[in-house]
Amino acid sequence: MATAADIAQYDTEELERQLGDTRRELFNLRFQLATGQLDNFSRINHVRKDIARMMTELRNREIAEAEGIALEDLPAHQAAARRRTQDQALGRSATTASERRAAARAEADHDHEDDHDHEADDEHEDEIADEIADDDGMALPADEADDAGDPEEKS
Repeated sequence: MATAADIAQYDTEELERQLGDTRRELFNLRFQLATGQLDNFSRINHVRKDIARMMTELRNREIAEAEGIALEDLPAHQAAARRRTQDQALGRSATTASERRAAARAEADHDHEDDHDHEADDEHEDEIADEIADDDGMALPADEADDAGDPEEKS
């Protein structure tokens, strides 16, 4: 899903190409819906909103051109440029706060799974060590195990 700031960064030709691709995607999603093959129904709404954002940006550029305003003087473009400058100054990537939180959560989950795996490996090693200590590392064949279990039957 493209944000308005992302869309503002495209030049007009790129934006029109993206708009065509997105409209084609919407057509395909509607076709999948009609044939019962669509798995993610919410994707249709996301794509529709992306198309609306792109059309709004194109309309804003059209109006600015008619009024003789430079593209960089549009409020949305100024805000996007300001955010880019701030992000670069702070060394941040162009990810959103929710994307950064999701990445941190995934990393924490991954670390927790690694800790759990190490604990499970340690428990498994302890079990193996106990088994080795019990039989000195040698397992008896099945018939010898029966004979060793009951010494009175041997006599």
